Amino acid sequence: MKFKTRVNKVRRSIMRSITKNIGSSYSEPKKGDIAVSEIKSVLIIRPNHRLGNQLLLTPLVQEVINTFEGCTIDLFVKGGVAHPVFENYTQINNIIKLPRKPFDNVFKYAKSWLSIKKQSYDLVINADRNSSSGKLLTQLAKAKIKVFGDIDESIKETYADHEHISKYPVYNLRFYLTKLGLDKPEAEMPVLDIKLSDEEIANGKTILNDIIKNNGKKTICIYTNATGNKCYSEAWWENVYSRLLKEYPDYNIIEMLPIENISKINFKAPHFYSQDIREMGAIIRNTSIFISADNGVMHLASASLVPVVGFFSRTNTKIYGSYGNDSVALNTNETNIDDWFKAIGNILN
Repeated sequence: MKFKTRVNKVRRSIMRSITKNIGSSYSEPKKGDIAVSEIKSVLIIRPNHRLGNQLLLTPLVQEVINTFEGCTIDLFVKGGVAHPVFENYTQINNIIKLPRKPFDNVFKYAKSWLSIKKQSYDLVINADRNSSSGKLLTQLAKAKIKVFGDIDESIKETYADHEHISKYPVYNLRFYLTKLGLDKPEAEMPVLDIKLSDEEIANGKTILNDIIKNNGKKTICIYTNATGNKCYSEAWWENVYSRLLKEYPDYNIIEMLPIENISKINFKAPHFYSQDIREMGAIIRNTSIFISADNGVMHLASASLVPVVGFFSRTNTKIYGSYGNDSVALNTNETNIDDWFKAIGNILN
C-alpha cells in the first residue's frame, strides 16, 4: 500500500472517530414547527472532487427542487467539476469550492469553511453519511433543519435499494420531511441528469455523425478505461469488443477515450476524446447504449439519460450501480459474458 494511501486511510479513521457522534445533540424539529413552504434556501454539502460523485449528487438536487418550490440551492463541493455538471440547474445560487489540494491552498481552504458561518439557511443536507467533513460542516452551518446523513432504521427496512449513494440522501430527506408534517406522495426516484439542452444534444449529434461518417446506423459506445483495480485488461476488453462486432454488425461501435489516450482494444474502433464534460455527455446522448467499467464517465453516460451497462469487479453495485434509463450494473465476479450480452440485448432489443 502506498504511503499516501496509508496516511489517508488513517486520517479518515481518526476523523470518523472524532465525528461519529456529531448531530446526536441536534434538536430535530417537531411536526408543525416549520412549514415546508417556508423552506426557500438550501445548502447541500458534498466535499468531493471526483466527477462521478458530483454526478451522483444530481438526484438529490432534483428532489430538493421538486419539493421546495422556488427555492435556491448552494452547493459545498471540492474542485471545479460541479460547475459544468450543474450548469443548466437555474436554481443553483452559489457553488462554494474547496481546493482539491488543501495543503497547497490553506488560506482558500479555511476561507471556504468559514464562509459557511456567514450565511443562514432553512435546510442543510450532508449528502454523504461517510463524510466526516460533511458532518462537521453540517454542524457548523446555520440552519433551521439539518440532515446529517445517517440512515434511519425504517428506511433500511422499507427500501431494498437504500444503500445506493444517490438514493439514500433522497430517502433521508423524505423521512425528515415527514417529521415536519409533510404529506408527500411517494415520488419516483430521480435519476442522474446533467440537463443537456436541445442545442447541446444537436451539437453532439453533429460530432457523432462525423465520427461514424453519417452512415445512418445506430451506435454503441464503449469506454475501456477505469482507475486502479477497477480497470479490466486488454484481453478482457478484446473479448467483449470482438463479440460486439459479431452480434451487432448493424451497429456502429465507437470508443470514447480518456485524457490519457488509452485504449484497451488498441484503437481498433472509431474513437473520440473531448475535454468538455457536457460535450462528452451530448455525444453519448445520441448513442443507443454505453458500455463501461465503473468510473466517472459511466455516471456521466447515466446523467446523459442513455442506457448504461456498467461492469463492476471491485466496487459494490448496491452502492454505485448504474440505474434508470433501463441501465444495469453487473458484477463480473458473479456473471459471465453470456449474461453481459443478454443484458445488452435486452436494452438494444
